Amino acid sequence: MFLTTQRGFCQSGSNNNKPMMIICATENKLHMGFSQMLKSSNFPVKVSSRYQSAASTKASRDPTISDHKEGVKLYVGLPLNSVSECHAINHSRAIAAGLRALKLLGVEGVELPIWWGVSEREAMGKYEWSGYLALVDMIQKSGLKLHVSLCFHACKEESIHLPKWVSEIGESKPDIFFADRSGTRYKDCLSFGVDNLPVFDGKTAIQVYQGFIESFKTFFSPFMGSTITGVTIGLGPDGELRYPSCHDRIKNSVDHGAGEFQCYDENMMSSLKENAENVGNPLWGLCGPHDAPNYNQQPMLNTFFEDGGSWETAYGDFFLSWYSTQLVSHADRMLSLASSSFNDTTVKVTGKLPLVPSWYRSRSHPAEVTAGFYNTIYRNGYEEIAKIFCKNSCGMILPGVDMLDEQQPNEVFSSPELLLADIRDACRNHGVEVCGQNLNVASTIKNFEQIKLNLVGENGIELFLYQRMGSDFFSPENFPLFTAFVRSLNQVEVDLDDLGVNDGESALLVPGKIRKLQAV
Repeated sequence: MFLTTQRGFCQSGSNNNKPMMIICATENKLHMGFSQMLKSSNFPVKVSSRYQSAASTKASRDPTISDHKEGVKLYVGLPLNSVSECHAINHSRAIAAGLRALKLLGVEGVELPIWWGVSEREAMGKYEWSGYLALVDMIQKSGLKLHVSLCFHACKEESIHLPKWVSEIGESKPDIFFADRSGTRYKDCLSFGVDNLPVFDGKTAIQVYQGFIESFKTFFSPFMGSTITGVTIGLGPDGELRYPSCHDRIKNSVDHGAGEFQCYDENMMSSLKENAENVGNPLWGLCGPHDAPNYNQQPMLNTFFEDGGSWETAYGDFFLSWYSTQLVSHADRMLSLASSSFNDTTVKVTGKLPLVPSWYRSRSHPAEVTAGFYNTIYRNGYEEIAKIFCKNSCGMILPGVDMLDEQQPNEVFSSPELLLADIRDACRNHGVEVCGQNLNVASTIKNFEQIKLNLVGENGIELFLYQRMGSDFFSPENFPLFTAFVRSLNQVEVDLDDLGVNDGESALLVPGKIRKLQAV
């Protein structure tokens, strides 16, 4: 593998901008993955020395390819780190080539994560959108639509952090972060307990989020409704509506545990204490369940989640009701904020739920419960959440539509298929539009068949977000399966004989003489 370098400037809090060398290893992985796919599959490409919009040229002479497709609207996620902290587009040539390939395949659009820690990095209220604006402009010119995810969390895998000023406040006020029973802090997103507390220089977390959303809407208004068709609002860890109940799991261990309750920051405990006093049992507000398991313990080895355990007592019902209510209330605040912010546009607003299938076949559903979903044999914990999405006219993104029960370990009583049906039933009952998302780059025909089963027919999903563009996605093992999947969804014969790359791109993208690219 070779590395390319790009000279750029990285802004800091001072006025001195120092030149730095950005090593674009990821760019070359994506280039090489796409190149390997082209060489190793039955997809030869005619490389043209002239630069043109092949997608628009092809569409103009072939009425079967258009901007609008009947049936499922398919969006492919761009790399998580598409824009750097220095506001430059990472691996831009590879992204440009990928956009053209997706357009020619008939994909509706792409999904772009926009990070709080990139755009409001240095100081509260100081926004820098230049990198994202440049990328959105590139997407618009490609003829693709765009679904944006506003990310109010960090991402350790790509070294994307919360804003510096948030982390600095957290050093003196650690209770802005979630805490588990041992006091370990989860510092990749803010606790729900500070939603309405003015701990950010006199502003609440909701007000800070609102400022970010309003600035985004102002700067990207030229693209709203035309290029940008949807916005997903971040709701918690990894953008999902949940507690970070499994953040301290032992790495590389088998996933047997249910996770831990995340209610031990000062603000959450204050709320618990108040609620316990209101029901006349102040002792219930002193702490969380003393007999709950830790992250990696099998939940049935402790007394809280076992049959007849504390979860089935009056105390257990009080605690779990309070714990889940904090989650639902946070969802209501965030979805209401997003819905009101975009109500004068045609942009669709969505929020994302996790799929937590471990222990779904047990009576107490411990993994879901610690994540904040009071979903047990006695009650459906997703009905109340669906009501909140309905109230705010928001769609719900459900990941894991690629997961199969037969691929799950038997010892954790997992059932992603039944859980997905459970959540979808709740959404159907309240008229909430469901959008699908896969958990991993699908690498088998079975997984693609499962995705299609969850998208078409009676299920009626109109929007599917496929995760995610990169070297795995463009690999010769996975990309042929994806192209066949796209064609099967839209029933369109795709003739891709005009990729339209210039000489410089062709040297990186496709070495050798290549004549034709055709989906199979």
